[in-house]
Amino acid sequence: MTNDAQRPFGRLLTAMVTPFAADGSLDPDGAAALAVHLVDEQRNDALVINGTTGESPTTTDAEKEAVLRAVVAAVGDRAQVVAGVGTFSTHHTVELARSAEKAGAHGLLVVSPYYNKPPQAGLIQHFTTVADAVDLPVLLYDIPHRTGVAISTETMVTLAGHPRIVGVKDAKVDLAAASWVMRRAEFAYYSGDDAATLPLLSVGGVGVVGTSTHLTGRGTKDMIEAYERGDVATARRLHLELLPLYTGIFRTQGVILVKAAMNALGLPAGPVRPPLVDATEAELAQLRIDCADAGLPI
Repeated sequence: MTNDAQRPFGRLLTAMVTPFAADGSLDPDGAAALAVHLVDEQRNDALVINGTTGESPTTTDAEKEAVLRAVVAAVGDRAQVVAGVGTFSTHHTVELARSAEKAGAHGLLVVSPYYNKPPQAGLIQHFTTVADAVDLPVLLYDIPHRTGVAISTETMVTLAGHPRIVGVKDAKVDLAAASWVMRRAEFAYYSGDDAATLPLLSVGGVGVVGTSTHLTGRGTKDMIEAYERGDVATARRLHLELLPLYTGIFRTQGVILVKAAMNALGLPAGPVRPPLVDATEAELAQLRIDCADAGLPI
């Protein structure tokens, strides 16, 4: 079974939304309150702040620092706070990484540079440069359907040799590729696709960086713990129970439906920022159906 040293950020992480006020301005107090809810009520071991689910493409560097500091102050004594710092510019990513380190982050999530589609040598240079610039553990983020380029197996193994690059949030959902990396390197694999968490555990994954886990955190934590103690039947039952939300939260862009759910529950979230648009009445109605199917009505 996986030991704690192989789980650098615990088992359950949620990529947290960034709450905004009604006028679209940043709500740091709301971010602190939501973080407390996710740690104390949804059993998260760590939170990812300023990821895509945190609407990082539309928040300023100053806003990123403000929300990170608010969350660190609120829960940093009992959960790890991982800062999303990835951009398509190595220089800018290093700036954000250093800012996050000064703000008290416990680790960094660094997505592959998007849109400019660097070759594998460029990915190695990018990730290594960022990891060399700070003293924090780094989690790579492999999500080729958004970035346009996948981190190859050979590149992943190479990067695993860096002392501060400790794992990956894997949204590629290629169990064979993940298995080959884990066969060749000590590397923590976190599922970046909620519904793929249990399958990834079966080949050596250690947990999830989730989106639906704003709602499904407790059950997902139970599922991971059940699998780790050898109770595969319980893990499979929980996987199937939560599947309507694992997939339903992505019927449209995940941020949109998470914020709709949080608002419906009276938790801090607020609107999304353009070019995203808030959930329609029909989308909210379907979300309520999906939540009810998962045994988590809103």
